[in-house]
Amino acid sequence: MPSGPVFIGSEIYRASTYGRQHPLAIPRVSTTIDLARALGWLPDERYLDSPRAGLGELARFHDRDYIAAVMRAERERRIEPEASLRFNIGRNGNPLFGEIFSRPATACGATLAAADRLLAGPGIVYSPAGGTHHGRRDRASGFCYFNDPVLGILRLLDGGLERVLYVDLDAHHADGVQDALSHDPRVLLVSVHEAGRWPFTGAAEDCGGGSARNLAVPPGFNDDELRCLLDEVILPLGQRFRPQALIVQAGADALAEDPLSRLALSNGALCGAVRALSSLATRVLVTGGGGYNPWSVARCWTGIWGTLNGEDMPDALPYAAEAVLRALVWSRSQGRNPPEHWFTTLADPPRGGPVREEVRELVRLHAPARSAAA
Repeated sequence: MPSGPVFIGSEIYRASTYGRQHPLAIPRVSTTIDLARALGWLPDERYLDSPRAGLGELARFHDRDYIAAVMRAERERRIEPEASLRFNIGRNGNPLFGEIFSRPATACGATLAAADRLLAGPGIVYSPAGGTHHGRRDRASGFCYFNDPVLGILRLLDGGLERVLYVDLDAHHADGVQDALSHDPRVLLVSVHEAGRWPFTGAAEDCGGGSARNLAVPPGFNDDELRCLLDEVILPLGQRFRPQALIVQAGADALAEDPLSRLALSNGALCGAVRALSSLATRVLVTGGGGYNPWSVARCWTGIWGTLNGEDMPDALPYAAEAVLRALVWSRSQGRNPPEHWFTTLADPPRGGPVREEVRELVRLHAPARSAAA
């Protein structure tokens, strides 16, 4: 086994797209791999090619009829109207595309392989293709066909672990994970997401019928506000829970440049959150998630990989890394005249600001009570 964190990826993401007009038309995992290699941060011995989850592995959570429908849709390149309605395939942002089974099954295979490595002993695994937290047992939802975080948590529990902490930093609520696992006392779920944003669940008072903690933050959520929630709520909850394993969903759609949220974080805030959270357990899996600006996603996810490896963020990118970013094309208006720093730097400038009353109220609601001795 290689020493140090392991990166699980696959070339399937390089040639696969949800469709030209879809938010996931952009390259994300492949660009992160290329950028990390251009920086010298991803030697071959630290890279693991992802396996593909099989029917039996997916069926640990997903309905077999649903899995069969996704497999059939890929094989036949079509979906019957009745199956489309029943399984939400080919509608509501969940398109029928060439790798509709192979691509999400590969993301699940990566998360399951990560869980197996962590069951074997302490370590850190990074799988930016993971984090498909909206997937439901028997239908697609929110661009997610299968739910790799749920499958990964179940694999860890099936392997004998008794306390798994799941922290979701995506701009969208981790509804699929919450509905699947919030009643299990072996799992603590914490989701930081934009209030009032699709899927319109995860209000601050919502505990998922179990122990889930939902930190629904206001638009404009800034670096200092995330640090406040980490220091006052998330890290203390994690320390009290004493997780044997930690999964961090590090979606990049909470960044200021993302088109599908109104949050305002820098990539440094997400890197810092991953660094702080990783101290909570000796077994750590970090996944990707949302993120719909190709430059901000690649810079953030590469920065997270560097953070996990203790790398210093360069002030300016070397030519090979800059070339990776200059080769990207994005059809949205922001992509027609990108700012120069999207090509030449990895780290955003800090995006601090006041800690507003809405965030302080989340602290009051969710911060664990301090002992008298404290």
